[in-house]
Formats: sequence, structure tokens, C-alpha cells
Amino acid sequence: MTSRLNPYLSFSDTARQAMEFYRGVFGGELALSTFGEAGGAEGPDADKIMHAQLETPAGYTLMASDTPAGMDRSVGSSVSISLSGDDGDELRGYFAGLSEGGAVTMPLEKQVWGDEFGMCVDPFGVAWMVNISQPAA
Repeated sequence: MTSRLNPYLSFSDTARQAMEFYRGVFGGELALSTFGEAGGAEGPDADKIMHAQLETPAGYTLMASDTPAGMDRSVGSSVSISLSGDDGDELRGYFAGLSEGGAVTMPLEKQVWGDEFGMCVDPFGVAWMVNISQPAA
């Protein structure tokens, strides 16, 4: 059996919109489950997302949920999601999609180490880093 590491994002009440946005950027299959479907139909969080999982054609898995009432959630800038590889067209497309409606914090451009690199924050406040490696000489 293999193991894998997946980003799991927490939102106050926009997990559905964020995950639909990410599906628009990356493509793939999105599964959503609400607290109501898991037995909390009468609670204040019935329509909030308990668990979302996006499986993309590129092999990425992105997970998320809404924070239920009574739980603390703090937005931090200590974590970024990094995308890297050598498919420049694909990665440039992801960067453009993620930054649309958000903010480019570092333009995606050639860096001193030879790769293209850029950073952005998407419309949901999630920080992303994109690195396009150059072919070995």
C-alpha cells in the first residue's frame, strides 16, 4: 500500500464555491458531502461542506471543508500550495486561472535559477506557488 500527502483547505462557509473554482482551473471529478447528509440535517451547518475532494486529470488531489459553528478557524499566510513540473502550458494555465479574481504576488517569469516561478493568492485567500522547470541542458 502506498501513502500520499494531500492539501486540505479549511473555509468558513465558501468550500463549495472554492472547490468548484478549483475544478474550473484544474478539471477533474469533484465529490461534495454536507454536514446535513452526514446526520446533521437539523443543525446550523446542514448546508455547509463537511468534506470535498477534487481528483484532477493531472493526478492532484485537493480536499476541503467548511468550519462548523463553534470551531475556531484562523486564516494564515504560513502555508502555500506549490505546483511544479515541466509542462509550461499547463502550469501557466493553472497560474492564470488561480490568480483570476485574486492577486498575483510575484509574476510568473524567468528566475535566476533558470526556471519560471510565480506566486499568487486565489479569490479564496489561498496562496499558490508555481514553478516551471526548464529542460536539463
